[in-house]
Amino acid sequence: MNHPASTPSGPSTNRGLDLAKLHRLAATYGVGTSFTGWSGKPQEVAADTLVKVLDALGVSASTNDLLDSSLADAELSPWRRMLPPAVVIAEGKEALVPVHVPHGAAVKLWIVAEDSQEYPVQQRDPGMEPRDVDGVPTRRVLFALPRNLPLGWHTLHADSDGAVAQTALIVVPDRLATTGMLEQCRGWGLAAQLYSVRSQRSWGIGDFGDLADLAALSAERGADYVLVNPLHAAEPAPPLQPSPYSPSTRRFFNPLYLRIEAIEELAYLQPKERERVEKLAAKAQRLNHSADLLDRDRVYELKLEALELLHQAKRSPAREQAYQAFLRESGAGLEDFALWCALREDLAADDPVWHDPAAAPDTAFAQGKRRKLAKRIGFHSWLQWLCDEQLESAQRAAKLAGMRLGVVHDLAVGADLSSADAWMLRGVLAPGMSVGAPPDMYNQLGQDWSQPPWHPQRLAEAGYVPFRNMLRTVLRHAGGIRVDHILGLFRLWWVPEGNLPIDGAYVTYDHEALIGILALEAQRAGAVVIGEDLGTFEPWVRDYLADRGILGTSILWFENDGGAPLPPEKYRAQCLASVNTHDLPPTAGYLAGEHVALRDGLGLLQQSAAEELAAHEKSVQSVLDVARERGLLPEGTDATEEQQIEALHLLLAQTPAMLLGVSLVDTTGDRRVQNQPGTTGEQYPNWRLPLADPAGRPVLLEDLEGSARFNSLVAAVENALRANEAGSGPGAPASKG
Repeated sequence: MNHPASTPSGPSTNRGLDLAKLHRLAATYGVGTSFTGWSGKPQEVAADTLVKVLDALGVSASTNDLLDSSLADAELSPWRRMLPPAVVIAEGKEALVPVHVPHGAAVKLWIVAEDSQEYPVQQRDPGMEPRDVDGVPTRRVLFALPRNLPLGWHTLHADSDGAVAQTALIVVPDRLATTGMLEQCRGWGLAAQLYSVRSQRSWGIGDFGDLADLAALSAERGADYVLVNPLHAAEPAPPLQPSPYSPSTRRFFNPLYLRIEAIEELAYLQPKERERVEKLAAKAQRLNHSADLLDRDRVYELKLEALELLHQAKRSPAREQAYQAFLRESGAGLEDFALWCALREDLAADDPVWHDPAAAPDTAFAQGKRRKLAKRIGFHSWLQWLCDEQLESAQRAAKLAGMRLGVVHDLAVGADLSSADAWMLRGVLAPGMSVGAPPDMYNQLGQDWSQPPWHPQRLAEAGYVPFRNMLRTVLRHAGGIRVDHILGLFRLWWVPEGNLPIDGAYVTYDHEALIGILALEAQRAGAVVIGEDLGTFEPWVRDYLADRGILGTSILWFENDGGAPLPPEKYRAQCLASVNTHDLPPTAGYLAGEHVALRDGLGLLQQSAAEELAAHEKSVQSVLDVARERGLLPEGTDATEEQQIEALHLLLAQTPAMLLGVSLVDTTGDRRVQNQPGTTGEQYPNWRLPLADPAGRPVLLEDLEGSARFNSLVAAVENALRANEAGSGPGAPASKG
């Protein structure tokens, strides 16, 4: 993920603070006071940074008097609530809920399940000795929740002598059940940047129709899934942010990917309007054969004009009913997003209105705009309905073609600071903070991704509904979800506004709640979960994810054992294993060391290009040597590039990994990296490269079916997995059929 430049933080204004108390307060709210630097040595977080992060959490700490007051408030805060902000428990497990009531008051608890069934809750103990809470003697009583509660979103109620309270009670799977199908039979699939995958029918950008065709094409060859880049919505009109990892919202989808010809109303346009759409299509389809950078803005301009015409066509009664049902199901979230789109068409991203509390979605200002912009709000809501229809069609095509999973969506870490999510969800986001990463060997000043983080306490107080709603939309027509930087559900690096990325701090989250909800929504959708768990993390995290049935991510070049390549047999089973990622060059480019020259030209190397290249070639050779030792490559140095790429994938087929990933760019011999971390759009054309062959010539979907290179690689992977299943290698015992 790329990060913009930041201005350095000013001198600390918090000298004289009692650091012991500041650190104790920070620990109480899950703010790390130190972190392990890229050198492996612990580094202290500056007091000024801790004060800013605590302030974003609603905790005052800028003076010693405020520290004392905040520490006292932190101790009393749970006692001031009858019930916790939210309760998340694993199915079938014992769970105790603390309840706080005035001393001597009776209290009754019961649960109303999402199916309206009621469950009584029994008191476990008579309660602790009372303590004074704002002048009221208060006791804590523990209640034991029933173990037979069904999975789902329930409500816990309490009544204490007429004083009532309620909170969200979410029962989640102890372990995600959908992983079971992969334990019985391993699988493989393609990973593709959908925008780059064009066909004769595309409008210059890969679309949902191309996704369906790519799924069908690869399913015929044994693939179980197609993993695509995040398809989250960007801006409502050009210019569009190229990075799919910097969306305007993570809940809704990008209409840029709509296949215009798949919209039913096209058949009912008047001849003049129909002719206009055909002319727009002809203009856009000429871009399919260009090797130039993808022009999202031009494509979306053409598509928007066509969509405006189609929106005017009268829908049939059945179509109208389906649209209205979608609106009801999507609820206020879609209404707010469509309002943001309508406003954003006229207001710049940096307009002060986005940060004005008087202009929030629930204000009189917004209500007035809803009436005034009703037509545009309807248009943007309609676009989301079309996206939903076409994603459903793509997933149906994938499953009909024989895929066990189908489409696997990618979930970005967050949305931009100037995004729809930042405006719509401000109540559950931390103000004045941006997500990033601490310094590492590649980015020694750290990274700032310009995305606001969830506010842990406010998200819990909202019953985790915003998190749930986002997951439900992404999983609605999916067989799986890849969670980018899943470690962010455990802790995130917060960078205060005005600070350099290095001047941040880790803030922890209730991972039991967040991972549990992720598992619940995935299980209900029948989807698997793949966590991108690369980078810096605590050793127990991977074990925890595996215990919850969530797959990790293993990249061939990063798997080492004491400085040597990790033997395939030592890979973890519960992971998606692949040769590369979208932040590395395709394997052809990586083998050639082209990224070293690129990074050298961009000034990103920490040592000389010659030293970097020598280290890289040594690392590559050590992996190729493993392939030779296992008979996957001929002895000597006469193996072709294609042979080397196939051998590396066959090496992964010898691992116990439940899923293997084949990058589509590796099947065409493309050599260029889609995203060069640490660069801006002016330095490198991130996320704008069309699918190409080794010479940079465009490759269309129609070219893949007869491509010897494509068919050879995917056949090699499919045959290797099935051979392992038959007993000639370390594979799963069962067969797909």
